[in-house]
Amino acid sequence: MTDIPETVLEELAARARAARANAYAPYSHFTVGAAALAASGRIYEGANVENASYPAGMCAERNAIGAAVCGGERRLLAMAICGGPEGGPPANCPPCGICRQAMREFCDPADFRVIASGAGEASRPRTLAELLPESFGPEALRPFAT
Repeated sequence: MTDIPETVLEELAARARAARANAYAPYSHFTVGAAALAASGRIYEGANVENASYPAGMCAERNAIGAAVCGGERRLLAMAICGGPEGGPPANCPPCGICRQAMREFCDPADFRVIASGAGEASRPRTLAELLPESFGPEALRPFAT
């Protein structure tokens, strides 16, 4: 497992909590922030963005991944997530299934760490392999690539 200093994991959790303030959640009133740590050492943030056409909304985690990809990143090492009712204290907020699959595209699941960050505390980092066992990833399609 890639060694990530505890201070970096703490910063990642703090950045996820800060990103939550930028969420746009006028329908669910459940705000989420996320921060992704790239292999380059850079941190990319995202917040959930809802839409009146509900399926068009985007989770904070996928917005953070999109920001990382726009920044030229292709390998992620960890992600912190913080969410909760709008105006209320943050709670530990695990990623949804779609976000787990999106994370899988850019990491080694046995190595990638997911931290659910609440009010000043963070959960025990879990690997993506724990959260998404027997996952489907890019290597499954390599035999078919031309």
